[in-house]
Amino acid sequence: MKFVILIHSNPQPWGHPTSANTAEYQALPQQERDELGARWDKVFGDADAKGEIVYGCALGDPGASVVLQYEGAPVATDGPYAESKEHLAGFFVIDVASQERAQEIAEAFSCPGDTIELRPTMRPGCES
Repeated sequence: MKFVILIHSNPQPWGHPTSANTAEYQALPQQERDELGARWDKVFGDADAKGEIVYGCALGDPGASVVLQYEGAPVATDGPYAESKEHLAGFFVIDVASQERAQEIAEAFSCPGDTIELRPTMRPGCES
């Protein structure tokens, strides 16, 4: 089963890892930051070793994006698409045996100030 882990964040300034740039994460004691980092390293490392990580990519500054809308022809405007404080910061495609395993991996991406979205893929042939 394939899933996409979407990482949403509102860091100021923009940067990766996104959690390192949020006020919520920066307010944590160093020991708690280290524990979150160690949790992510272990879960991601295990998933990568098992071949469950298909692909992942950090996204650049949303202020550098372009939005294309079709108005009889493609029209480009400044991005990002959503007028909100939160932006898509990156994504990972994973291929796992169950929804529970997908959620276990997605939980390792969750840090203060970030929001993680886990979604199954739907394209025929892409779901397994």
